[in-house]
Amino acid sequence: MSRNVSLAKSIDWPTIVIYLLLVLMGWISVYGASYDFDHPSIFDFSQRAGKQLLWIACSFLLGASLLMIDSRIYDVFAYFIFAGAVFLLIITIFLAPDIKGSRSWLVFGPVSIQPAELGKFATGLALAKYMSQYNYKLKGFKNYLPVLFIILFPMLLVLLQKETGSALVFLAFFLMLYREGMPGVLLYLALCCIVLFIVIVRFGDVFLQGANIGSLGFLVSQIFILITELGFILVFEKNTKPVLLFLKAYGIIAVIAIGLNFFIKVDYTYFGYFAIAASIIYLFWISIRQRRKNYTFVAIFMIFSIAYCFSADYIFDNVLEPHQETRIKVVLAMEDDPTGAGYNVNQSKIAIGSGQFLGKGFLNGTQTKLKYVPEQDTDFIFCTVGEEHGFWGSVLVLGLYVGLMLRLLFIAERQREPFGRIYGYCVTSVLFFHFAINIGMVLGLAPVIGIPLPFFSYGGSSLWGFTIMLFIMLRLDVGRLEQMH
Repeated sequence: MSRNVSLAKSIDWPTIVIYLLLVLMGWISVYGASYDFDHPSIFDFSQRAGKQLLWIACSFLLGASLLMIDSRIYDVFAYFIFAGAVFLLIITIFLAPDIKGSRSWLVFGPVSIQPAELGKFATGLALAKYMSQYNYKLKGFKNYLPVLFIILFPMLLVLLQKETGSALVFLAFFLMLYREGMPGVLLYLALCCIVLFIVIVRFGDVFLQGANIGSLGFLVSQIFILITELGFILVFEKNTKPVLLFLKAYGIIAVIAIGLNFFIKVDYTYFGYFAIAASIIYLFWISIRQRRKNYTFVAIFMIFSIAYCFSADYIFDNVLEPHQETRIKVVLAMEDDPTGAGYNVNQSKIAIGSGQFLGKGFLNGTQTKLKYVPEQDTDFIFCTVGEEHGFWGSVLVLGLYVGLMLRLLFIAERQREPFGRIYGYCVTSVLFFHFAINIGMVLGLAPVIGIPLPFFSYGGSSLWGFTIMLFIMLRLDVGRLEQMH
């Protein structure tokens, strides 16, 4: 009994309360989104809401069981859990049936499990185990390689299942690496790749002053690269002299380009390439002269950025699947396809907008009741919240998610051992990625990649996966107090 009393007193109840609220509100939203006039009972186990209730009950039992396990078990068996998850991901590729073009579900009679959801907490445990070694520091290729393998190998296996959305979630672990010492410049470089890709794809075929006068996409990309170059020099070298020199040179080049345009048609991008090429040569020269490696890094960044700009169109046209291309084009307003690829997002925005401030009321949503929004009880369940409960209900749900993530960060930071802190940041990073992308997808701010809203979307694999992640973290937090006593 003393152990139970200790557990009851030590567990982080604010997190439990937020978890229960999200699960309960998700269940009600699933009922509202899948309501059937012929089967109106929320406890009808032949309907979505009834099935979700069973998943919820199992999740509560699973969470309670995880709290009873000694917290040291998660550390000791982290690699075995990861190996088991990888094994499931591998056999899924070969044994899973083809469902909507992907092979990501293992079917056991009436029950289907998506191993990718379980692979997330296993990856978090493996990362925490490896990175919590004595005197470990995230420096040097030797230390980065195992970490990258732990993240990218399961991600590759999920990609082989044709489940791109779930695979991209594994990139969230890089947010944890930033907390553990990864240079922020690497995250900025990833942001640069995204920005350059969007600019080239969206504006690469937009020309200034008519054809053959320069691509707007390439011109904006060149300006972005030059500005980033100056920022890197200021951050790394804290020296304004080369920055002022570059600014003067760029100003002269811009004046010449604009002046010539009054007499002949000028392709501005040629001047941009000249400015970048001259900058690269000068950076290499000053790097050799002053023996400063930072200038070499900036020059290499500019070279790869230009190469990336030229390859962006190829990646878009030849690497991405046709449906992925269409979804990106819809988000970037390159195509208006309200009855095709843009149908889900268009109907979702209509549903959310029609809820206005107070909402239409529980079970009174017309868009959801008439099934206008596909996947409205899974990936697009947030539109049900917006339509039935309006702005205030949406803000409440978003506030609960933000509160949960902030609480998890607080719990992670108070851990006495690196294992608990690292795992806590893994959990928070995955939650944040799911939350941000799912809400962005429903609002038309991100491409539709098909990932669920944690604790809300219908489905047992997602609910179980997030429950396991969360309750392992809570058990590690209790273990912190046990070690103190």
